[in-house]
Parts: sequence; C-alpha cells; structure tokens
Amino acid sequence: MAEKEIIIDARDIYKRFYIGQPNELEILHGISLKVYKGEFVAIVGASGSGKSTLMNIIGVLDKPTEGVYSLDGVDIMAARDAELSDIRNQKIGFVFQTYNLISRTSALKNVELPMLYAGIDKKTREERAKELMAMVGMEGRMHHTPDELSGGQKQRVAIARAMANDPAILLCDEPTGALDTKTGRMVMDIFHKLNEEQGKTIVFITHSPELAEECQRVLTLSDGQFIGEREGAGCAAV
Repeated sequence: MAEKEIIIDARDIYKRFYIGQPNELEILHGISLKVYKGEFVAIVGASGSGKSTLMNIIGVLDKPTEGVYSLDGVDIMAARDAELSDIRNQKIGFVFQTYNLISRTSALKNVELPMLYAGIDKKTREERAKELMAMVGMEGRMHHTPDELSGGQKQRVAIARAMANDPAILLCDEPTGALDTKTGRMVMDIFHKLNEEQGKTIVFITHSPELAEECQRVLTLSDGQFIGEREGAGCAAV
C-alpha cells in the first residue's frame, strides 16, 4: 500500500499576541498537526479553545509566532506575501459560519469571484460557476442575491464558491453553526460527497461532537493544546 501523502504539516506551533508587553497572551501552546491528502478531519473544542486561531494559521490567514508549517509542500514560514495570497486563493477553499457573501451581487457572481481573482476568463468562469451551483443543488437560484436566500441556501453558495478554483483543501469553520438541524444535515452531506467523490481534503472545525463523529479522525482542542485524537465513524471511508 502506497504511503499517504501529507498535505498539512504543522509542528510546534505557538501563537502569541501583544508580544513583549505585560499583557502578552499565548493562545496556542506548541501544537503539532499532520493531515493527509483526502482525509476528512474534525477539530472539535469549546469556545475559547483556540480553534479560530488555529484555523487562521492553517488557512494562511495568519502566521504562527513560532513553529514550522508546510502546506502542500510549501514552507509557509518562508513564503512571500504574494505567494501566500496565491495559496489562499488557489489551494484553500474557505467555508465560514457567516457565509461572507457579497450582498449586492448574484449568487452566481459570488461563486465566480475567486476565479476572477485568479485571472480566469469570463466564459470559463461562468460555465464553472453554473456547474458548481448545480453540484450544490442551487441551479434554480443562481440569479438571486444573498438577501433573497435562506441560511442553508447561502451556505451552499458559499461551498460552491469555496470550490471555484478546485482547491486541494476545504477549511470549514463552524459551517453548520447558524443552521437548523435539517439544513445542517444537507450541508454535511455535501461535504461528505466532496470528500468521497472528489477526494477533497477537509478540515472541519466545530464545537459539535455529533458532527465531529462523522469525520474520519477527530482531534480535541482545549486551552490551545490537543488533548485527544481518535477515529471517527467516517474512518472506514479512508
């Protein structure tokens, strides 16, 4: 059996704020994390455990104060700002609890946006955006603005947008947190489909033990440290 390829390799990650000041605050205390290509991993923890800080580092939205971080073979600590911007746009698809859609433009145009930044031509952008909207069951609402969509519909648009540049990794921060149970179930089913059918690596950050259990591996974060790791019910899909 071929050795699994590591896509996220973080070692001894510390994150401090107000460095050198009397109120210096350390949020992450030497975290190490390896995620393999095609894995569906949950990071679960209570509010204040450091989940969002860790997500910002994994997603190259912030750099650690100390440590080593490699994403898909790129040394993030040594990369320049322009390279980091390209990585965020092309290697990572973000799905947030708050959707982060642009309210004044259509759902379809929202999905096209990452491709616009990547310099993809208008015809190709529009065709791919339509395919992605169909993939998440939103082909009938393409020309509606986010204000005309329900929470679940907005999140499906956000997932389509996250997939726009065919990223290696989907990074999901409480993506079902603002949704009712039935709608959250629909969104989780989309993530499972992307993982199983397209082999997407998914890091799923949640406070819900039930949703975490569906993933292949569950890491528990508490006070800026991992305190547990176990297989989830989805481990058979690996």
